[in-house]
Amino acid sequence: MAEAAIDTSIRRTVDALWRIEGARIVAAVARMTGDVGLAEDVTQDAVAEALVAWQRDGIPRNPGAWLTAAAKRRAIDAWRRRGELDARYAVLARDLGEAREDEWEPIPDDVLRLVFIACHPVLSRESQVALTLRVVAGLSTEEIARMLLTRVPTVQARITRAKKALAEAQVPFESVPASEWRARLAGVLGVVYLLFTEGYVATSGDRWTRPDLADEAIRLCRIVAELLPREPEPLGLLALMEFQRSRFGAREERDGTPILLADQDRRRWDHGQIARARQVLARADAVARARGIARGPYALQAAIAECHAVAPSVAETDWARIVVLYDILGRIAPNPIVELNRAVAVSMDAGPAEALRLVDDLVERGELSGSPLVPSVRGELLSQLGRSREAREELLRAAAMTENRAQRSVLERKAAALPEATDAAG
Repeated sequence: MAEAAIDTSIRRTVDALWRIEGARIVAAVARMTGDVGLAEDVTQDAVAEALVAWQRDGIPRNPGAWLTAAAKRRAIDAWRRRGELDARYAVLARDLGEAREDEWEPIPDDVLRLVFIACHPVLSRESQVALTLRVVAGLSTEEIARMLLTRVPTVQARITRAKKALAEAQVPFESVPASEWRARLAGVLGVVYLLFTEGYVATSGDRWTRPDLADEAIRLCRIVAELLPREPEPLGLLALMEFQRSRFGAREERDGTPILLADQDRRRWDHGQIARARQVLARADAVARARGIARGPYALQAAIAECHAVAPSVAETDWARIVVLYDILGRIAPNPIVELNRAVAVSMDAGPAEALRLVDDLVERGELSGSPLVPSVRGELLSQLGRSREAREELLRAAAMTENRAQRSVLERKAAALPEATDAAG
């Protein structure tokens, strides 16, 4: 059946199922095959099969089980084509015979095990991120490319190399030994936060947020924090995500229209979640003090988020403290996103003129050139300075670079609301 003939409702159902259950399906197939790359490939084939079969036969009562079974059948077909079927069946029979219901798993979650495997040291950091976003978050290569500010062929090559490297190294789908957890911790936390970031502001689509993905990232981070209780950064990241997740109820209108921070009804924030996040951040600080180390990047970002969470309003936020925290963060984890966020804080603390100089320095250095973030921030600062024409150009440029339709509409409305006036000098 031609792709164009697939019913829209079927496609939406399959896409939604893949985004919500894709990682668990891949993990289930990887557990059977012992091969993450093969599991991801056959699951994608099963998704394509579902588009046709469900159009013809209707959506099954348990779509997730249908996809899992279809993917496993395709894995068996792949073994048959390679002449490996008898050997694979023998391994499966042995594993089933040796399995015990009370068998202890050091990483008690298949999806988290998938993340730890994707962060194997045989892979480069770039490949770890691309593979995890593909396999665990279910993002398309186009979405990953936009998220990482790189080209689609580059992302495709990274994912292909990652699968090949894991296969050549014969990395099995099994719990990573506890002795290797700390070595992979930075990679695991990094990709978990990227999962949350995609949930916080979706790369594409009609909705601004993906709460399901944000919640999955928080769930995974809780398990990591339990596995490594003497490491402060999992707790720091958990606190950061809890603070940010607490605002979801106020970040969108009922129709999905984004509500920016200055316009949010703070009574709709989840204050129970904020209290929980503050307790987790206090634990992270206590663990760091016990080990004689300073706050790490995630704990610093959580401290910034706490400033927002406890402030009665934007105007009453402790912007000076936020600037200081960004100064520290910029020294220990230099990053153009940190610089851009610091510029926003500076605009609130010292005024838009100083902040614009900081953003223009990023532009001159070519930082974040493929991201809509710089023109959107620059447009906001220019509008505050009364330079409406320039501000409108920047906001429309940011909108043109944004694939998320909800976010694009916000930028376009901001541009349209600017007064028609002669720009102020300088």
